[in-house]
Amino acid sequence: MSGLLGKKIGMTSIFDQAGNHLPVTVIEVGPCTITQIKRQDTDGYDAVQLSFEDKKEKATTNALKGHFSKAGSTPKRYVREFRDYIPEGLELGDHLELSDVFKEGDRVNVAGTSKGKGFQGVVKRHGFRGVGGRTHGQHNRERAPGSIGQSSDPSKVFKGMRMGGRMGNVRVTTKQLQIVKVIPESNLILLKGSVPGPKGRLVEIHNA
Repeated sequence: MSGLLGKKIGMTSIFDQAGNHLPVTVIEVGPCTITQIKRQDTDGYDAVQLSFEDKKEKATTNALKGHFSKAGSTPKRYVREFRDYIPEGLELGDHLELSDVFKEGDRVNVAGTSKGKGFQGVVKRHGFRGVGGRTHGQHNRERAPGSIGQSSDPSKVFKGMRMGGRMGNVRVTTKQLQIVKVIPESNLILLKGSVPGPKGRLVEIHNA
């Protein structure tokens, strides 16, 4: 398998066998259900669709109920595709556990949606220092962006100018994180370092 779906539980710290103090992120991984298998000859590419976390049936549309019933599965909250590999030995409706894919010492890439921070100015969003102090006519300008372009030529602001705007809530991938501990009985893995998103947010764990 290329990876699994999981949910970020939070961060903590542990000591390894050498006595090093490591910051780790706890992720609940799977179990995931295969709800669709796509093939090159029928769909144009190879992929496995995984579903994660049970969902109330009354909150599921009839179309999705039919989709899940084909795989013999109950409705799921999250559905994601893992592309560009051939699912050898896997069939529709199979359940994938944490121990089927990952083990201690593996390197993984974790993709998730970062925390949304709303509309932010240039100091927080881009690391600007601001215009300066209150001297020489500068009044309440400590966090202002400053000049954003020329006057009569070219009489416009170039695309891509770093300005204030909405920050966060975008897809972020953190690469080459090491699995320092696997707890299969609880479906938990401990990754060295941080992963994107708040507690309880869906993450995709891919083999690096």
